[in-house]
Amino acid sequence: KLFFTDYGNAAKVERCDMDGMNRTWIVDSKIEQPTALALDLINKYVYWVDIYLDSVEVVDYQGRRRHTILKGRQIRHLCGLAVFENYLYTVNSDNLSILRINRYNGSDVQALARLDNAKEIRVYQKRTQTAVKSHACEVDPYGMPGGCSHICLLSSSYKARTCRCRTGFILGSDGRSCK
Repeated sequence: KLFFTDYGNAAKVERCDMDGMNRTWIVDSKIEQPTALALDLINKYVYWVDIYLDSVEVVDYQGRRRHTILKGRQIRHLCGLAVFENYLYTVNSDNLSILRINRYNGSDVQALARLDNAKEIRVYQKRTQTAVKSHACEVDPYGMPGGCSHICLLSSSYKARTCRCRTGFILGSDGRSCK
């Protein structure tokens, strides 16, 4: 799945398949300007920062069990968001500090470091990387990902795929080659 935020005419948090199909709003009320987004892949939660409402909130992948982690002025300048173990990590763009927030109760907010021009944060740790199963976009014997001549996108599951073409090409009737 692909998760993303939008704060155009109607602010929302959405999810869709990797090929863009099955687009679903998971949060579309009491939300104004969602920016940073992070996923808890193990427990299937989506965290986001709303810089207009000065809040950090969480919801499950289906849009249920929503609650506020932290609300107030300290959220005003947050950008970037990552989740690891018991904490959320974010960047305060006003003073360029890295913050750590207890993701279960919003307490224990600590400034860990200061970095120049930081706008995003990621946690890379072996335990956060899920094991990859064989999937529909694996390279075939001819070197083509999923048998697609240009681009292979996973679809509704790791066993299904959709072929797409680069700009200027159209997908052939076989659903795999680009012309």
